[in-house]
Amino acid sequence: MENMEKNEYIQIHTFLLHLKKYLEDMVENNGGVEFNKYITLNITPNMLYKSKREHKLAIFTLSEGIGLLLSNNKCPGLEKISYRLGQITKLIMTDKEKERIMF
Repeated sequence: MENMEKNEYIQIHTFLLHLKKYLEDMVENNGGVEFNKYITLNITPNMLYKSKREHKLAIFTLSEGIGLLLSNNKCPGLEKISYRLGQITKLIMTDKEKERIMF
């Protein structure tokens, strides 16, 4: 993912946001807590002024939430993937972002 252009990150971010909305409509147990970290980031695909790193962070955070949503709704085996995505997210975050988002 390091060699990607910013607009490619934004396209992936947009796709994952659409996937999130679609899955939230499909699942029965959707309390929304799976996406608290993503919401706290306050980074959307429409924010073109955000850096490539910030969109990358949003992609991993959103992916982690999608994995959690699916694993909490009869799609076993995704817990490890969600956990790993969370670990990658922490590596991408700045110290200031880590302070803002409670883990």
